Amino acid sequence: MKRSLTVLLAGTLLLAACSTPKKIESTSIANNGKVWASLWQQRSAEYKALCFQAYNIAKLRLDEALKNPGGKPLALVTDIDETVLDNSPYDAMRAAKNEEYSLATWKAWTAKAEADTVPGAPAFFKYAASKGVAVFYITNRDEDERAGTIKNLQRYNLPNTDNEHVLLRQTSSSKETRRQQVLKNYNIVLLCGDNLPDFDMLYDNKPAEPNRQAATEQLKKEFGSKYIVIPNVSYGDFEGALFNYNYKLIGAQKDSIIRAKIKVDKQ
Repeated sequence: MKRSLTVLLAGTLLLAACSTPKKIESTSIANNGKVWASLWQQRSAEYKALCFQAYNIAKLRLDEALKNPGGKPLALVTDIDETVLDNSPYDAMRAAKNEEYSLATWKAWTAKAEADTVPGAPAFFKYAASKGVAVFYITNRDEDERAGTIKNLQRYNLPNTDNEHVLLRQTSSSKETRRQQVLKNYNIVLLCGDNLPDFDMLYDNKPAEPNRQAATEQLKKEFGSKYIVIPNVSYGDFEGALFNYNYKLIGAQKDSIIRAKIKVDKQ
């Protein structure tokens, strides 16, 4: 009886050992931060409030511009990702798996055309269109993302969602040439975006962190006036500048840079 009990106990322990789930590698600091950023974007009332605040200001500025339209037709220029469409499910998915961003997984996401909208965006752009203001979407999505992008925008009946008004990246990530293209026929009264190169060419050519700060100081009167910034703590050129625009870094290398640059209380 004792021998049988011993065998049974040993078998139980072996079965338990075999059924114990493998330890999942914890996410890097960088990716764990993106998980929290996505959670904030999806669940916090504060994020929604900031978006409403941005688009409320945009409406005020647009109404002011409509009082003195000038000679050319009026237009708005907007970015798409994290300005009109919310891609936090993609960021959360790959960060939770501790995976680095890849063009393949990103394009698999955009092809689904399932992104929700940023709070306040649809109402604002529909209001602008109702006032006869053209909306141009200047995005750094690639040409092979055009069909999914337009389908996603049209899902919410956003205005001017056609090939003429959706200007994707062709040869350069700089948006200046495309802004100038719009300016040939329109007066751009507002620009909306989540990343500073969405607004001004001063942020082009991968400026270092101090240069980005200096450019922002130089343009400070434009923010809330002509430049409407939508909150995005998940990604952007702020991250690129932090890592010296080296997009091949792995999580551990990013973590090392973050530890070196972040201010912490020394206790």
